[in-house]
Amino acid sequence: MTVRVRSTVLAACAVSAVLALAGCGGEKADGAGESASSGASTAPLGPIPAIKPADVKPLVGRWVGTAKDYFQFTADGSGVWVRGGQKLWSGTAIPEGGGKYRFSWQGGDPKTASYWGVTLSEKNTKLVFAGTNQTYTKAVAHKGKGKG
Repeated sequence: MTVRVRSTVLAACAVSAVLALAGCGGEKADGAGESASSGASTAPLGPIPAIKPADVKPLVGRWVGTAKDYFQFTADGSGVWVRGGQKLWSGTAIPEGGGKYRFSWQGGDPKTASYWGVTLSEKNTKLVFAGTNQTYTKAVAHKGKGKG
């Protein structure tokens, strides 16, 4: 029980640190808010590039973490990070190649991944969020299996 409490506290501290460093504030993470001057990058943000569904296909779906949080991505590259019903980030996953994706910041492209992005494992079965170095597992899609 002590190990579980420690890991939960550690995960919560890591998430808090990432959010504090990023200047992120819940729902305002995708561009609305006063944190523009203290954002994830000091370089100017570029426009979000066109996302090809084929480039984000391995990322599409829900990725569940051990801290009761998850990332969810759609075929157009849009995504969300949720913990306890609160959005910690929402925006676009921008493919960098090699299973790496950087996240849009305040409606723009930071042009570098730094800690605000994810990397997929070689077989696309695990996702690692660079901000916390936490591993997420792809949730099983529940499709109608009794048909036919």
